[in-house]
Amino acid sequence: MPETTQTTETLIAVSKPCHATRWLAATLACLILLVIGAATMVSMYEQFKAQVTHLQAKLKSVPQIKFVAVLLDEKQLPAQLVTFDPLDGYLQIQRLNDLKEGPEDSMQLWALDESGRPLSLGVVTPKLKTSQMRVSEKILTQAKGLAVSVENKGGVEPDRAPRLPYLLTGALIQKAQ
Repeated sequence: MPETTQTTETLIAVSKPCHATRWLAATLACLILLVIGAATMVSMYEQFKAQVTHLQAKLKSVPQIKFVAVLLDEKQLPAQLVTFDPLDGYLQIQRLNDLKEGPEDSMQLWALDESGRPLSLGVVTPKLKTSQMRVSEKILTQAKGLAVSVENKGGVEPDRAPRLPYLLTGALIQKAQ
């Protein structure tokens, strides 16, 4: 009889389902899912970083206008659009009408402070529809308006006042940040 008992116990032990294998399989499946999830997360993070870098580069290439002025002629019609991009430090001057300098004349751009005192920004490039002029942002921050005068070829000498009346005038507006 002892042999029968032993055989019965062996049969019972063999016929019992082994839960350890199921838990091992479930654990391995969860680990595989975690690895796949982590790899996906790292991939998405790298894609996000690449997109941010691309958008930052794109943003740098787009002009960021900080100051804008529309200069009006004597009939109060727009004659020039002036914008300033602080990233490159240039005023962009776009002619909006067909006003041209004479052969012996130059158009000179002036920054006007609160009391109307002029500070020369330079001579506007003749015969170009759009031109650029390097200007200090500090000067524009202190200016309340811009004006254009007609001067002898080459512009006014330093420390000299412009010829009046101004040909074009307009308020200089600083955009909100």
